[in-house]
Amino acid sequence: MPETTDTYETHDLISSDRVEGTVVYNLQGERLGTISRFMVNKRTGKAQYAVLQFGGLLGLGSDYYPLPWQILTYDPTQGGYVVNINPEQLENAPHYSDADTPTYDNDYNWRVYSHYGLTYA
Repeated sequence: MPETTDTYETHDLISSDRVEGTVVYNLQGERLGTISRFMVNKRTGKAQYAVLQFGGLLGLGSDYYPLPWQILTYDPTQGGYVVNINPEQLENAPHYSDADTPTYDNDYNWRVYSHYGLTYA
């Protein structure tokens, strides 16, 4: 039987392959980028980060910005996630290139969370 969209998305749940590529907007409705991947805490099973692909041209030269999952809000009218950050705040956020993936250790997690005014626990 062919798989349908309904198989991968309900009112409260969405399949990981549907999250990747989802557009992220700021509060003004401006497109910031797309979700490249998300990082799940192995112990809790909760999504910890959405990694935003931002900048570059057609994906070339893009950088990756880990966003704490709790700052994203899904907006069904836009078909994407909304965050209360502006492009300048994003440009100054911890980020990395394809060739420089960070170690998501406690120090890095603290830097990311504190940049967005959150406490990393």
